[in-house]
Amino acid sequence: MRTSARARDRQAGAPSGAVPVARDATIPRHPRSVGILTLAVLAVVFTLHLGEEILLPVTLALVLKLLLQPAVRLLTRRLRLPATAAALLVILAVFGTIGLVILAVSVPASGWIRRAPASLPLLREKLAILRQPIDALESALRELEGTTTATRDESGQTVAVPAGSALLAELFSGTAATLGRSFTTIVVLFFLLRSGDRLLRGLVEVLPRFREKRRAVEIATEIERNIHGYLLTITLMNALVGIATGLATWLCGLGAPLLWGATAFLLNYIPILGPLTCAVILFAAGLLSLAWPWPALLPAGLYLLIHVAEGETITPTLLARRFTLNPVLVIVSLFFWHAVWGVPGVFLAVPLLAMLKIVCDRVEPLRPLGHVIGS
Repeated sequence: MRTSARARDRQAGAPSGAVPVARDATIPRHPRSVGILTLAVLAVVFTLHLGEEILLPVTLALVLKLLLQPAVRLLTRRLRLPATAAALLVILAVFGTIGLVILAVSVPASGWIRRAPASLPLLREKLAILRQPIDALESALRELEGTTTATRDESGQTVAVPAGSALLAELFSGTAATLGRSFTTIVVLFFLLRSGDRLLRGLVEVLPRFREKRRAVEIATEIERNIHGYLLTITLMNALVGIATGLATWLCGLGAPLLWGATAFLLNYIPILGPLTCAVILFAAGLLSLAWPWPALLPAGLYLLIHVAEGETITPTLLARRFTLNPVLVIVSLFFWHAVWGVPGVFLAVPLLAMLKIVCDRVEPLRPLGHVIGS
């Protein structure tokens, strides 16, 4: 004879009116799930950092593909060019322009770098209030320019190695790594542009359900449209900022307008931190080249006015229709990707955060995260 639920509760010592509590197997597993999620995030971060040599060029190529794919599509559909020729033409135009700008900027930039150690006494004279930090910087540069650096050979004895040689070796290794990553990026970008939408079609074909296929197409289309619009808008606005900055520095008598315009163009890709860095650079250049105080402050002041007009008014108005990003998360993203991939990661931080928001907005369980990113 079966006993009633109330009788069983009495036998177990439970109150008569108590509601039975179901034993949910998910309750003890909740801390375990949090631990597994934490380990998974740490594993992803470690993999991103460890695989920088291949993951960074591939990611950069994917972002550039979103920017350049409409140009390739225009050449193939309107001008009837083969996909290979169109991709090659776009890559040559973009990277050829970058190479010409670097070549034109390298001469004045090297001149300013050579003048830096000799200009420290002038900076110390104009900024007496900052005498102690400048003295520390001057002593560090003198140590860098020292004739020898103590190292040890294989036998354990101390030998003298020219410090300039060590510096040149470090610069050469960094340049070689940059060239290697650039070559990998160009090769991957060429095949991505040449294949067009073939990779997306292959992904859609392997998805089992029609709803998942449609969602994948919608996410890919929205990412390409919004990221292309974002990168194109930012690039055009940064070019205008660079032109205006070059003209402003030339009118102030600072010289090398192409150098300062290119500096403003590149640093404007980095939200908040980039314009601040450019203002500091122009402030230091004004101190070294112009009379103190107002002529020396004028280049940095004009640049800040240009940035306020562009960064606080024009660009937000143009991008507001596409998406908005939480400025706190933008800063966190900048520091995170800088820690993982260095300076190239800083330039990729905002596009990657925007892609994450688009994916979160389209996937139901991730929509709260997308709301937080865009709030």
